[in-house]
Amino acid sequence: MNSYSYEEITVGMTESFTVQITEKKMEYFLELTGDMNPLHNQKDYAKEKGYKDRVVYGMLTASFLSTLAGIYLPGEKSLIHSVETKMIKPVFIGDELIVTGKVSEKSGSIPVITVKVTIENQNREIVMRGKMQIGVSS
Repeated sequence: MNSYSYEEITVGMTESFTVQITEKKMEYFLELTGDMNPLHNQKDYAKEKGYKDRVVYGMLTASFLSTLAGIYLPGEKSLIHSVETKMIKPVFIGDELIVTGKVSEKSGSIPVITVKVTIENQNREIVMRGKMQIGVSS
């Protein structure tokens, strides 16, 4: 776990990690949220709608932004203020995601950073992009 201080963080600083999407993660997300949408839970339904398989919950994919902030950038001193995301392509069970954050700005008067984020699949296709505002405690 990183522990960057506000002073150590520079514009352009980048951190990333990879994560595998598994059936178990889908089951946990369903249990936590109760989202029983058949697009995420029924293979035949998803195929009828034109997808190759069940579509991973977009919010499950977005949840890895919490890991990005809390573990990598800035790490343990983070407090997420806001998250904006755009889901670009569907994610499927078995995909390996590369979650990347790049500091795009630092607030001058308060310890807040803006991080541009991208999530790519194993084919380097962007599946999600967005930005986060993260407070950095001392």
